Amino acid sequence: MSIQTSLPKQHRLELIRVKPSEVFESETLPKTVERGLSHRPKYLLCRFIYDAIGSELFEQICDQPEYYLTRTEDAILRDHANAMVDGWDDPPTMIELGSGSSTKTRRLIEAALDRYGSLHYVPIDISGTILEDSARTLIDDYPAIRVTGIASDYDTALRVVAERIQGPKLLVFLGSSLGNFDDEDAVGLLQRIRSTLSADDRFLFGTDLVKDPTILEAAYDDSAGVTARFGKNILTRINRELGGNFDLDGFRYEARFSPEHHRVEMKLISDLEQIVTIPDLDLTVSFGAGESIHIENSHKYTPAILEQLAKQSRFLEEASWTDPDGFYRLQRWRT
Repeated sequence: MSIQTSLPKQHRLELIRVKPSEVFESETLPKTVERGLSHRPKYLLCRFIYDAIGSELFEQICDQPEYYLTRTEDAILRDHANAMVDGWDDPPTMIELGSGSSTKTRRLIEAALDRYGSLHYVPIDISGTILEDSARTLIDDYPAIRVTGIASDYDTALRVVAERIQGPKLLVFLGSSLGNFDDEDAVGLLQRIRSTLSADDRFLFGTDLVKDPTILEAAYDDSAGVTARFGKNILTRINRELGGNFDLDGFRYEARFSPEHHRVEMKLISDLEQIVTIPDLDLTVSFGAGESIHIENSHKYTPAILEQLAKQSRFLEEASWTDPDGFYRLQRWRT
């Protein structure tokens, strides 16, 4: 155990706001809605579910009994955080993609502080408000931590990290967030992450594993209907922000596991023939009875799939940890 040193609070917090990349900014809600609802089959991008209401609903989803992911990942972190942060003589800079409130990262933060005595933590999130709130809470709770928050998209923020952060790094990507990316996009993200890392750096990330489809589908369609309200929030946003007239009661939510694509597919399905108008886009959309809008995928993994991802992105697995039921897996990769 190292002795933790207290640093002056005014020297322990820096917030960097960087304009997101043109590619990220080009995916606006109006453009996505116009393109996605004119496509066959229809689709919308899941990130637009996450306004203030959507984010609150997601927090509620994590508390549902069917949603095992959060508590299972937390149990693995509780039991193995010390090993996950070990391996350096001096403290590595801990960088987290999609940090949010940083709640789930505290087990790693505390393990690193216990091991090294101090820590530089670099949370990355598109929301500057969430980033600032969580950063201020962390420096209040941990006198030996220094926080540099970067508000931007992943690719832009990683370039900032490469330019500013010297020495060993532990890059963290929790919450099975990789599963939000289709296979090709996941490989692309992993390759870009690898390009920012050196031989002294490590990449720690969580993945949800393939399992009984009834367990998977229940996790994404809970009995209380929270996930259904979450999914329909994208229609609520279209109505509120673009003047749409979606009747939410005219759509049902569905989550089904596709073994072929090793993913849970989430859709909103029209219960009847109907026409929706979105005046701000000068768009009229017809729906047939049973026609769906694909709103989200959550990919699931096997050790073989993860091995292939590592090979395609030129990583080597150094260690992995899972729960007794084999539901969830954390792995630490090196270049």
